[in-house]
Amino acid sequence: MASLQLAAKARQLVGINKAARLYRSICKEIPNVMTIYDIDIPFDEAKKAIRGHIALNEYLVDERVIDMVVEKGYMELEEALLQHKQRPHMLTFLNTGWNGIGANVANRKKLGLDASIDDQFNRA
Repeated sequence: MASLQLAAKARQLVGINKAARLYRSICKEIPNVMTIYDIDIPFDEAKKAIRGHIALNEYLVDERVIDMVVEKGYMELEEALLQHKQRPHMLTFLNTGWNGIGANVANRKKLGLDASIDDQFNRA
């Protein structure tokens, strides 16, 4: 009986809490997004990454700002479902450990004004 009451309360909170509603909408679409973008990670890991992005904004208290962030979340979800994003964007968003081209900025070589052509085009 207690579990039924808890489930009813959880359904009511989702109706009130906009961020929880967004989170549930995103979680329902995770399998579709992972199929569209050919992302091979476990569902739980993707859900954990989404939860982490939602938790980044837990300090917000102004209703207007919360509404804006929730609407931005819905727009991001829609863009992902309509394939307006590329696979690297989704991999970065899901924290899969994918490192893009600019990820290794600290180890890049620094070229001065007197660098030779060999220095400029050396891939080492």
